[in-house]
Amino acid sequence: MWFGKTLLILGVACVMWKSVFGCNAGFAVNGSDCIDMNECDNASALCGNHSRCLNTNGSFFCECLPGYRNRNGKSSFTTDGQCRDINECTDNTKICGPFAKCKNMMGSYNCTCKFGYVKINSSNAGPCEDIDECTKAKNEAICGKEGSCRNTNGSYWCECSEGYTNYGNERTPCSELNCERFSADSRHAQSLLDLADILSMMKNSCLALSGSITSGEGKSEGDALLEKLLTAADSILSPGPLDSSEGVSGLLSTVENSILLIGPQLKHNITKIETAETDAQIAIQRGRTPPTGPIYLTNENAALSTDWKTAAGTGTYPGFALAALLSYKNLEGSVNGSFEELKEDENDDMSFQIFSKVVSVVVSNPSTQNLSHNVTITLRHLQEIKESPELSYICAYWKEKGAWSTDGCHQQQSNATHTVCTCKHLSSFAVLMALYPMEPDFGLLVVTKIGLVISLLCLILSILTFKFCRSIQGTRNTIHLHLCICLFVADLIFLVGISQTTPEGGCKFVAAMLHLFFLGVFTWMLLEGVQLYRMVVLVFNATIRPLYLYVTGYGTPLVIVIISAIIRPNGYGTDRHCWLSSDLIWSFFGPVCFIIILNVFFFIITVWKLAQKFTSLNPDLSKLHKIKAFTVTAIAQMCVLGLMWVFGAFLFQKGLTPVEYIFTILNSLQGALVFIMHCLLSKQVREEYINILCTPQMKKRSDFSSTNPSSSQSQLQRAMLVINEETLE
Repeated sequence: MWFGKTLLILGVACVMWKSVFGCNAGFAVNGSDCIDMNECDNASALCGNHSRCLNTNGSFFCECLPGYRNRNGKSSFTTDGQCRDINECTDNTKICGPFAKCKNMMGSYNCTCKFGYVKINSSNAGPCEDIDECTKAKNEAICGKEGSCRNTNGSYWCECSEGYTNYGNERTPCSELNCERFSADSRHAQSLLDLADILSMMKNSCLALSGSITSGEGKSEGDALLEKLLTAADSILSPGPLDSSEGVSGLLSTVENSILLIGPQLKHNITKIETAETDAQIAIQRGRTPPTGPIYLTNENAALSTDWKTAAGTGTYPGFALAALLSYKNLEGSVNGSFEELKEDENDDMSFQIFSKVVSVVVSNPSTQNLSHNVTITLRHLQEIKESPELSYICAYWKEKGAWSTDGCHQQQSNATHTVCTCKHLSSFAVLMALYPMEPDFGLLVVTKIGLVISLLCLILSILTFKFCRSIQGTRNTIHLHLCICLFVADLIFLVGISQTTPEGGCKFVAAMLHLFFLGVFTWMLLEGVQLYRMVVLVFNATIRPLYLYVTGYGTPLVIVIISAIIRPNGYGTDRHCWLSSDLIWSFFGPVCFIIILNVFFFIITVWKLAQKFTSLNPDLSKLHKIKAFTVTAIAQMCVLGLMWVFGAFLFQKGLTPVEYIFTILNSLQGALVFIMHCLLSKQVREEYINILCTPQMKKRSDFSSTNPSSSQSQLQRAMLVINEETLE
């Protein structure tokens, strides 16, 4: 009894104790019991990131996740958490094995196999083993038809048969060698005896590569061999021009073939070397896949622009691609001939001259005679020369048989210093200056001088007429006067100074004055067209203030000449004439074309309006007379407005002699045409001339004949007077 009572008392005491004092730490009251609390319900607050919480009876502890470590180095903790990443790659340098690279990651690491190795399993941390390339790949595909694959630890190398090589690049397919192209018994070597030493040196180098077993060690000294090649070429070129085209062809082809052999042996991707007679730049790209991207090689005398796809070709890729630009500094003297084929294609009377350094372009693409894309070669001229219609630049290449040809090459653009050529095949190139036989046409010269003298005399009469004839004073008379003044000065300067090319300063002044006054002629012609339009179409308010006429007629040409002289001061004067050079000629033809277009517009409108006026003439006037009058007036308008200059556009084409004569006659006699149209065909001017020149008896006879014509003649004269008054006055 007493034991049970004791237990009851203790139980009541415990309940009273828990209710008064609570449970122990880590426990919670649950009725009459104390139960364990799960502190891990708030694990992130207790343990921090990259950790996990483990609950215990009445307590808990924290552990870092795999790949992380407590900052104090403890394996478990309840405070001072902060689990930090473990760098497995530094803690254990052998964690990935000897054939892989370790890369640390947050909470982990990754093993990447080195080239030639593969992971045994798919896990990131798995070890790597050697790849047997010679087993997994067909021997022919990896080393070529004449190569044997030899596996090594982490790699492989190719063993080439006799007559094949991989140029010391162990993982390159074997390429066929053609050592016989360096034969010292060839016709080229016989025509140029010193060439035999180069051929012998290159053949020995070629045979040394044939069938060689290489593993990437002891590669051929390509740089030293290239230097020997160019030094040997210098010994051939330095004495002076070569005697025969056969020798030139032999040297060029030997050097090109040698660069193809040496290039893959060079150590660097870009190699530049300059000697006394040559300047070479060679670019090399190596790799298991064909390279891509642009290629730009340049030296002092030339530049090459192409791409690696063109240089490598589209066939079997041998593991490398090559592009080279080689410039010969003094070879042009040896090849400044052999133009027979060009004369057959162009013109027998033309003369040719080498006008750039000779350059050779070499690529590893075996199909150089039919490239997939054209290559662009920029060649610098031997000297700067002003452009002239008597010369042109031709892009040519040196054929194996020893002659220049243009097949497959054409000029893209040229200026005074450079010519850009595009070619669809490769060889040795140069720019040729073609000189056209531009002997003066004696007939044109005589016609020009006679026509100008006649025009000057007629212009003097016209200027005096417009200045002192009171009955025709007005806006149109002012325009005619200053048109004649500009044309007179231009024709006089042209007659006296067009061929006086020395001194240079005087020639430039003559060219500038011709530019100014010929533009002035066309500007006043434009004002003539505007005035005709206003008179025929507007009828009223047709007068233009003289100040506006002077500013337009002289100011516009002056502004154009000043701007042209500032932009291109060397554009005035050429080697043969004191006129504008080709790079400045459009400062004249541009305004001229603009004025002619405007005058054509005015001419069409004027003729249309005049045609309407013809229909209102006397109905007794026959249709034939109407057409005749209309035609005469139209031709007069065309001549006055300067539309005959349209013939000048055809002078850019060769072989149009009739057009040249038409243009020369019309323009040299323009002063005479102005005198006829505006003076002799003007009623008021004729009356003034009669008053000045005729006696009283002649005046009466003229008056009597004018008052008693036949009926048809009277009608025709009245019609012509109406036409003259409406169109020319």
